[in-house]
Amino acid sequence: MRNVNDEQPIKVLIAKPGLDGHDRGAKILALALRDAGMEVIYTGLHWRPEEIAAAAQQEDIDVVGLSILAGSHVEMTTRLFDELRARGVAPAVVVGGTIPAADVEELRALGVAGVFPVYSSLEEIVAFIERVGRRQEATDG
Repeated sequence: MRNVNDEQPIKVLIAKPGLDGHDRGAKILALALRDAGMEVIYTGLHWRPEEIAAAAQQEDIDVVGLSILAGSHVEMTTRLFDELRARGVAPAVVVGGTIPAADVEELRALGVAGVFPVYSSLEEIVAFIERVGRRQEATDG
């Protein structure tokens, strides 16, 4: 566990689960988070929830951001939370991409801290991740 007194940057893992092959938005978000002073790891395409959870555990991640455009957001998020619980880690999880309004409450019920449909602004997402990331650091210390 990291010590919040060390003033280390928030650690964010941006992941593209499933078969979704479009990652321009995830890359742009990763750069925006980096420019805001966060440490960002981008997984690349086609990661399984098991791999994402393992990377989050290994890297002591504060926030996992899932970028999903292929419509599998509920399934992938459910599987990710199952894997995180199995590993005993609890980073904040945010989900962005093509998210129908009807699915937002279901994602939140799973434990998702924030949901960002494709029209969300970078500023909004960065500010939110900074807030939840700082809370995660405070609980880790």
